[in-house]
Amino acid sequence: MAKTELPFSTEDKSGEGKGHIPDNFVQTLPQAYKEVVEKKPFLGEYLQQVAKTPDGLPEFQPQLSRKLGDAKEPNLIYPTKNENIFVHIQTDRNDSRNVYIPIEPALGTDISNLMKQIELKLLKLGNNLPRLHDLAEKDKQFLAYVDMVASDGSGKDDKTKSGQLSRVTSLLGRNGNFDKLKLPTRELEAIRYMFVREKAGLGALEPLISDPYIEDISCSGLGPIFIEHKIFKSLKASVVFSSIEELDDFVLWLAERVRKPVTYRNPIADATLPDGSRINIVYGKEVSKRGSNFTIRKFSDVPISIFELIEFGSMTYQMLAYLSLVIGNGMNVFVSGETASGKTTLLNALTAFIHPLAKIVTIEDTPELQVPHKNWCREVVQSSKSEDSSGAVTMFDLLKAALRQRPNEIMVGEIRGSEGNIAFQAMQTGHSVMATFHAATVEKLIQRITGNPISVPKTYIDNLNVVILTSQVRLPSGKTGRRVTGIAEIVGYDPIYDSFTFVEIFHWNEAEDVFEFTGYMSSHILENKIAPRLGMPSNKKRRIYAELDRRASILEKLHKEMGVTGFYDVLDVLGKAQREGYF
Repeated sequence: MAKTELPFSTEDKSGEGKGHIPDNFVQTLPQAYKEVVEKKPFLGEYLQQVAKTPDGLPEFQPQLSRKLGDAKEPNLIYPTKNENIFVHIQTDRNDSRNVYIPIEPALGTDISNLMKQIELKLLKLGNNLPRLHDLAEKDKQFLAYVDMVASDGSGKDDKTKSGQLSRVTSLLGRNGNFDKLKLPTRELEAIRYMFVREKAGLGALEPLISDPYIEDISCSGLGPIFIEHKIFKSLKASVVFSSIEELDDFVLWLAERVRKPVTYRNPIADATLPDGSRINIVYGKEVSKRGSNFTIRKFSDVPISIFELIEFGSMTYQMLAYLSLVIGNGMNVFVSGETASGKTTLLNALTAFIHPLAKIVTIEDTPELQVPHKNWCREVVQSSKSEDSSGAVTMFDLLKAALRQRPNEIMVGEIRGSEGNIAFQAMQTGHSVMATFHAATVEKLIQRITGNPISVPKTYIDNLNVVILTSQVRLPSGKTGRRVTGIAEIVGYDPIYDSFTFVEIFHWNEAEDVFEFTGYMSSHILENKIAPRLGMPSNKKRRIYAELDRRASILEKLHKEMGVTGFYDVLDVLGKAQREGYF
């Protein structure tokens, strides 16, 4: 399994033993630390060691802000969603990447022998242990197992678990006198944490999964795990694989845990973790020369909203107003860009502009899309490992089925193959379609759509109304960020010249990091498709731009004055505005 290699020693040379934190050291800590260390002594032990390093005591941050990413030499600790896990971001002056250190109750404590003793005692109880219930919280059930065979000698645990323990041990003919392990409180705390981590969690990856600030987790073979952090960008974790054997063992165990086993014959697997994160696994040195590898793409519990995208600088209120008119009036929209450019994040956020009473069908190979609407059918590809691929359910199959479900909106996670043809047929029959696509420009998008294997006829292309281009870019400040680099309208195809006409409506000015409304008073979609739907006569169709400005003003007030920000809150507010005729 993976090991934790810290850039400094955590050995206790004071002779006091684990769990002892000198009062004089605690008194020197800032108040924010004192309150946490009182509840989590293992953090105090870590602070004792790290305070002796040249960087000194890290700053405690209960929550992270994006401004912290500007620090050239960060040295801070923050909590994760798991109350037993903290994270230390430390500067590494010998590397371009800083260090990401998970702080866990078992850090610096060798409890491997004690863990074996716990497992042996549980094996002794055998079938007399209470069965795990799938509907109950597994971590609590595993903690109950530990409490049956170990205690800290205080008697508190025996009282709370005496009934359950007596029932189990009496079945063994021991009259309830089961020989429990008596352990120091500090070691019992570490065992309880590690037992749940290994049995119900993802082992060494559990701290990374628990961190809401992580976007990507990448193991590229032997060596450290690499991380893409929302605030501190590229980091290397202190979690390290030092041998091919332990890496292969971990990958096999991980694949079994996510119920997508890998073998030498089928070395690649894609799966979804319980929290919704996407994982790709490649097993074996035969196909991955640096050793088995895996990549986890994490997703937030609550998706990013349109107003959070504004705060990030990804787009403007005017662009949102334009897209509200486009999506709200059933236009077909593709979000296109390179890998990790924010396509799925943007598509999720834009679902706020779909009518709250709409029925939505999403189709994906790996579940990533999040829709705030109640009437949402979430359909996922079912792969098959059999040679004749019988039993497999493809995106093509799901998309055909979706056409019979009377959806108001069909959303495709990513169009890559023959399902693109069905998507364009759905557009022709009046179904609104939104999807993501891998292409950096409108020209390349059209080339891919009309070429193999998608092969959409060129005359069908104008069924796609709007293309939103996203990219991860370098900003004038020197930092990286995600921007909507352009919004374009597909006008049509000229068979005589074999050419496509499209109009750029919004353009990102990379020199100044501003957005330009290049399509003002020249939008084909607004003037010729949406204005008539809103009852504007052809001689007054340019009133649509006043409507766009009005919507932009409403969106800005909702965000800045009313403080609406959350993903689900946005849909609720816009739904009320639609019912009252304001939006």
